[in-house]
Amino acid sequence: MKRAEAMIGSRLRALTAGGYLGASLFAVPAAAAEVADFYKGRTVAIVVGHETGTGYDIYARTLARHLGRHIPGAPNVVVQNMVGASGLAATNWLYNIAPKDGTVLATFVHTAIFEPLAGNTAAKFDPAKFTWIGNMDEGVGICGVAKAAGIGKFEDLLVKETIFGATGATGPLGKYALAVKNLLGAKIKLVAGYQGSASVKLAIQRGEVNGICGLSWSTVTSYWKDELDSGAFRPILQLSGKPQAELRGVPHVEAYANTPADQQLFGLIFGVQALGRVFVSPPGMPPERKIALRSAFIATANDPQFMADAAKAGIDIGPSTGEEVEAFIARVSASSPAVLERAKKAVRND
Repeated sequence: MKRAEAMIGSRLRALTAGGYLGASLFAVPAAAAEVADFYKGRTVAIVVGHETGTGYDIYARTLARHLGRHIPGAPNVVVQNMVGASGLAATNWLYNIAPKDGTVLATFVHTAIFEPLAGNTAAKFDPAKFTWIGNMDEGVGICGVAKAAGIGKFEDLLVKETIFGATGATGPLGKYALAVKNLLGAKIKLVAGYQGSASVKLAIQRGEVNGICGLSWSTVTSYWKDELDSGAFRPILQLSGKPQAELRGVPHVEAYANTPADQQLFGLIFGVQALGRVFVSPPGMPPERKIALRSAFIATANDPQFMADAAKAGIDIGPSTGEEVEAFIARVSASSPAVLERAKKAVRND
């Protein structure tokens, strides 16, 4: 709530600098009333670009149960799943088709967001033009294997070929597995075509594959908790975020970046997973509704009822504001052509 008040305060200061303080004193309450009138009796949809049961779905449904209380007008909030192309179908839909009136939010894997930078012509959007609402938690990604793989630690993967499951070509599961293979020398054989991490989990249980990369640690501690606790699944490599105390003894990929150029490359490929649970709306939204949704998002993330619900669901909460996400997107989008070219080669399945 303090961040929301700070944003309103910043807006007032900007108007004062332009000589419009008198107008703003009336405009701010008027804008708030207009937002409340707009949302009253409406339904806001949170579109999840992945199947039900995934970490993205769990976060979205937990958010949906509380977000409406913090949006002026208290609209109803529902969740819809739009599966396809590892989140790219939902990303394209959000940018090009979804209503731009503030009634739609979406969440999908961060790799889909950066497909235009990777040269994917199927990505019909500009990441910088989305309306970034906020990030629910900094993503801590891991690679992990089933007990049946016979892999006790990451170094074992450098000498023993293991089959890893993944989604489509644009999905994080495949891209991270290929990056670990191509940059670190892991002997990974990739089998793609699964709908999402929940489908890969079933494939691991059936013995079709024995590993997965790019899985969120929050998903492991919630949806994969039984397998983690029993030892049927074990993490062997940290991919993003700060080294976790819970993963002591599991190496971080940054330890394998030997030069400054490698560090920049690893930051682009693996570091972007910090956008672990990002929520976004279409471009071109009315500014007062953008402010309202961003404020509601942060207020919800700090709501004791929401926090209790999140703890019950076993998901981690470490929110970032929409402004912070917007700045992060701008920095990544400014990566040099040389780094982008190396990144493209690192995720090829040659």
